[in-house]
Amino acid sequence: MNENRSELVAKVPQVTLGFWIIKILATTLGETGGDAVTMSWLGETTAAATGTGYLIGTAIFGVIFVAAVLIQIKAKNFHPFVYWLTIVATTTVGTTLADYCTRSLGIGYTGASIILLILVIASLLFWRWSTGSISVATVSTPKVEIFYWVTIMFSQTLGTALGDWVADTNDMGYLGAAAIFGGLLLLSALLYYFTSVSRSVLFWAAFILTRPLGAVVGDFLDKPLAHGGLALSRYTASLALVVVIIVLILVFPQKPASKAH
Repeated sequence: MNENRSELVAKVPQVTLGFWIIKILATTLGETGGDAVTMSWLGETTAAATGTGYLIGTAIFGVIFVAAVLIQIKAKNFHPFVYWLTIVATTTVGTTLADYCTRSLGIGYTGASIILLILVIASLLFWRWSTGSISVATVSTPKVEIFYWVTIMFSQTLGTALGDWVADTNDMGYLGAAAIFGGLLLLSALLYYFTSVSRSVLFWAAFILTRPLGAVVGDFLDKPLAHGGLALSRYTASLALVVVIIVLILVFPQKPASKAH
């Protein structure tokens, strides 16, 4: 009986308002944290000129991401701090990887966004074909968890490139881009409450949109005043976000999603 009961419980949190607030903050942390390593710590000149900073940053966060995913998969039950650590790891490595591809490899924001969107869609389609569902409530086995985290990894990288593409390439600015992605998130919420569109599709659409929203908010916090930012210290902004996220994890109920839902 206990074994059957455990199979009903996913190793990811219930999707609540608290979940989305923490997710947006985690994606913002991914931007400021990633930039803190590649630009502030490793040196902005080196990163921009040779791509070394972006590549080293990707390697550092890539190791953290793989380690966090392995811990998450090995865990028998849902552990909030392990889960959100893994989410933050995907956002930081997504930031540095997207920056490396768009700036150092010269793919550009548009090209990277298109490639990564294709990868996200392909991951979801293969997941659906392989398991029969892309619902987060089914994330309770190693196989499904791998699909889940690969999809998230692609979506976080896509979000960084997409955020930069809207804010920079289209001259929308950070606040303008934030308004666009915030509006699209609101649209997703309205579709959820007032239409019969697939809940899984809407979840992944919203999940993807939180990343570019967090990316442009992060850029707004730490980019120079001349570039439309607030020029805050990347280290200070990242530390403040870590503290707020920890507090919210403790304040908001962190219960695992159930297949019964």
